[in-house]
Amino acid sequence: MWKQASALSWMLVCWLMSRRKIKSIEMGDGWWGSGEKPLKVKEDESIRPFKIETSDEEIEDLHRRLDQARYAPPLEGAAFNYGFNSDYLQKVVAYWRNKFDWRKQVEILNKYPHFRTTIEGIDIHFIHVKPSYVPHGKAVQPILMVHGWPGSFYEFYKIIPLLTDPTKHGLDSGDVVFEVICPSIPGYGFSEAPHQQGFDTLATARIFHKLMKRLGFKEYYVQGGDWGSRVTTNMSQMLPQSVKGLHLNLVFISIRGLKKMIQVMLGTYVPWLVGFTREDVQRMYPFMQKNVFDILRESGYLHIQATKPDTAGCGLNDSPVGLAAYILEKFSTWTDKSFLSKDDGGLESKYSLDDLLTNVMIYWVTASIVPSMRYYKENFARDPVYVPTAIAAFPQEIAHTPQVWAKNTFKNIVRYSYMPRGGHFAAFEEPKLLAQDIFYFVRKVEQL
Repeated sequence: MWKQASALSWMLVCWLMSRRKIKSIEMGDGWWGSGEKPLKVKEDESIRPFKIETSDEEIEDLHRRLDQARYAPPLEGAAFNYGFNSDYLQKVVAYWRNKFDWRKQVEILNKYPHFRTTIEGIDIHFIHVKPSYVPHGKAVQPILMVHGWPGSFYEFYKIIPLLTDPTKHGLDSGDVVFEVICPSIPGYGFSEAPHQQGFDTLATARIFHKLMKRLGFKEYYVQGGDWGSRVTTNMSQMLPQSVKGLHLNLVFISIRGLKKMIQVMLGTYVPWLVGFTREDVQRMYPFMQKNVFDILRESGYLHIQATKPDTAGCGLNDSPVGLAAYILEKFSTWTDKSFLSKDDGGLESKYSLDDLLTNVMIYWVTASIVPSMRYYKENFARDPVYVPTAIAAFPQEIAHTPQVWAKNTFKNIVRYSYMPRGGHFAAFEEPKLLAQDIFYFVRKVEQL
């Protein structure tokens, strides 16, 4: 009798939850093209194949600028504590000038199918990779993966084959295989930059929903880190009926408020009392060092880009050496904070120079550094998220968000993983770890 009553009670709770109206963000509409929106002209919704190209003139111009670079000598023993060490920068530029093969990298970039389509007045670039073979019993799930700054769609090149052909790469995928869509945020890479002020993550979320609808998808998974985390979170808030699940490797959470301050004060002594785990304590404390001083040290760029992005952007858009220093410095300390003390920033311990410079070249050849920096000047919302959510917490991420804090915003966390290694650029640095966590999450959601 008791078991029957419990079962009936659980069914009643589920029924009431299903009837609860979940508040969503208004989708709205927008226009980001040049000038006024044409009133009587229907937008071209065609999806056009796109190919990345280069030329002798483009490469010669790059080489000329690299040859004319000026360097300021670093302070003795400074390593990366003052930013990108100029002694190591000269070694990177020498490799870029004499050994880096942009034509070869363009061929690598073009190995996946690229497309462009016009949405809200601007051309949106994306890659769309389908499984070459779907074994019997496997279900193909569409997943939209969104990059951040200073990354690009290229961050996902190593994880795409793991998601589209997991068996070949030794992953435990169960009955799931993915069809992967990786768009470039407008103003980044080969997506056209907005021509109007006010373009934010909500506008990006709406455009990417329209993209997925245009591709014929009614339901899909979304994944992101950095700005991709905010964009996919907004997508989940905007059309929760379309987002089957949200997977994040960075969570934006405010640490303001009396309750959080009490948790911080007690957490180092009685973590269990405030919902922290041992791993949370290890990653969060000493709190002032890791969550105040380290954040202040690593967020100077944010204040510039959120206030006067065009000022700093002018110099970066004109100098490939300045651009490389500005971008690659983030791939050092955001990958591992201890790399500050290394003369080479530890860059080549995690990445190849070819991969790093390919990402820089995407910004250089598209002149997209300024519009990518403008993205920080807009605000973003903090409404709750109700779709099934997974959080992969990498130990070297800029800041750690414990599950007890994340669930204040993400109301349906079905998986929270303490990843054993890795930092901010998870798909670029640890593609296999991230791919496996995505598979575990999606399999769990599909069983709900």
